[in-house]
Amino acid sequence: MLFTQLTVTNKSLEGYHMKGNVIVGQSGGPTAAINSSLAGVFRTAIDRGAPKVYGMLHGIEGLLNEKYIDLSEHIQTDLDVELLKRTPAAYLGSCRYKLPEIHENIESYEKIFEILDKLNIECFIYIGGNDSMDTIKKLSDYAIIKGYPTKFVGVPKTIDNDLALTDHTPGYGSAAKYIGTSTKEIIQDSSALVYSKGLVTIIEVMGRNAGWLTGSAALSEGEDCEGPDLIYLPEVAFDIEDFLERVKNLLKKKSFVVAAVSEGIRLEDGRYVCELTDGVEFVDAFGHKQLTGTANYLARRLAQEIGCKTRSIELSSLQRAASHLASRIDILEAFQVGGAAVKAADEGDTGEMVILKRISDDPYQCTTELRNVHKVSNVEKTVPRDWINKDGTYVTEEFISYVRPLIQGDVSPVMVDGIPRYLYHKKNN
Repeated sequence: MLFTQLTVTNKSLEGYHMKGNVIVGQSGGPTAAINSSLAGVFRTAIDRGAPKVYGMLHGIEGLLNEKYIDLSEHIQTDLDVELLKRTPAAYLGSCRYKLPEIHENIESYEKIFEILDKLNIECFIYIGGNDSMDTIKKLSDYAIIKGYPTKFVGVPKTIDNDLALTDHTPGYGSAAKYIGTSTKEIIQDSSALVYSKGLVTIIEVMGRNAGWLTGSAALSEGEDCEGPDLIYLPEVAFDIEDFLERVKNLLKKKSFVVAAVSEGIRLEDGRYVCELTDGVEFVDAFGHKQLTGTANYLARRLAQEIGCKTRSIELSSLQRAASHLASRIDILEAFQVGGAAVKAADEGDTGEMVILKRISDDPYQCTTELRNVHKVSNVEKTVPRDWINKDGTYVTEEFISYVRPLIQGDVSPVMVDGIPRYLYHKKNN
């Protein structure tokens, strides 16, 4: 066998039969683990006897256009399930669609529920982050108001790790593993190069308001690596002049400097550092500005004022797409929360999100529980201030102890001709 099987089959459910069908969608930015949650939803729904498991193509936006598939036609074997777990991006296609408030556009809700009725949907499962939980909240509220029996449950997903009430979110562990590894490789590369005025490398990491991803650059530190010299999170106001001075002083002591910065770091006046650059401004349906160019701006400032060699590196989509470096813990937990969502909906829960509750760090143990989606949607969890050092230039040991268990273990890809094989189906966009 070319891979380690990760499936846990619940034999106690044999003979159990759900009355209605299940539909599942994916929303927001993809992760290396989002499809493992989809696999968990599918596997658990089948094990509990669901007649059909439908997949929305491009989330709730696709459903409004009646775009969906019967997942049983695409996931037919245990190997397919295992391939799905190892497949990056959103297998069903994602979206960033803001469902209007009920009173603003009741026609959209009427259409959605007409489709759900037609498909005999008992359980509606949505895999996503803050904005996706907002969708679950609105749909479950409408169902309760109108007396529809359909149950709505959210499955947490985001590399940003900014969902409230859950210890962490599936997708974060794999992204943190990739960032820690990449930072270590960049440091190793930088150490081999010598420039007369030094080398400064700025690594730009995703994170609008929460620095969980950027902080994971500290995981590179170990017996064989000193780790980055500086780490800047959006939770602390960024002082450009102080940053320049710190880099100057570091270059007096060493030949190279590596700094990790969140794309969302802000000045004291609230402006994003990336807004100091010239670029096209893109705003999505939820009012989120596209943040890019932070590392490039800081690298140019350093080159102008110090005259040193600089590099800016945007990890960009690789943070969420690098399934070859996925964390085994992350993939297993993603599968677990997907299954827990189906179980909850089938047993009558609605308007809930599955959360991960940490029991212990050593040995690492985590279980699932439910939380009311009203307390989760549109609430961001940021890095505690006491997990960032006093100067705001690094994370503390408490941060590292929190994230390290989440990156443990590897997932062997299924290799074909030297390249990982994924589960694929042609989507009609």
